[in-house]
Amino acid sequence: MISFVLDYSNGVPIYRQIIDQILFGIETGQLKLGEQLPTVRALAVTLKVNLNTVSKAYKELEIKNVLTTHQGSGTYINRVDNLLSEKDRARKLTDLCNQFATVAAAYGFTIEDIKAELSQCEILNKHHHEK
Repeated sequence: MISFVLDYSNGVPIYRQIIDQILFGIETGQLKLGEQLPTVRALAVTLKVNLNTVSKAYKELEIKNVLTTHQGSGTYINRVDNLLSEKDRARKLTDLCNQFATVAAAYGFTIEDIKAELSQCEILNKHHHEK
């Protein structure tokens, strides 16, 4: 299961952030075919958002056949192939880097500080070694 991280300051609607994070969870192998997602209610409580926000995200992914919901048993990953194009992945990385760089610059960090820290980043190093 993935851990959702919401950013209320970046202008991206919360339901869209949930969709993006599910798609990236699938793309990175953190979410597997057939894996059960939290119920709408459980995820809404965990993320402290409105039920309709989570429901909208799940419904959009159901329309794209990425998720399937079985009444009474839950919502599951239904598709894991070709969800994001290379262009979409590159754009998302650019967006994330821009957001990060803006915050880092506001704290006075230089590009050298950021590069040095990223090279030591445990999460990135762990992910790189898993490949």
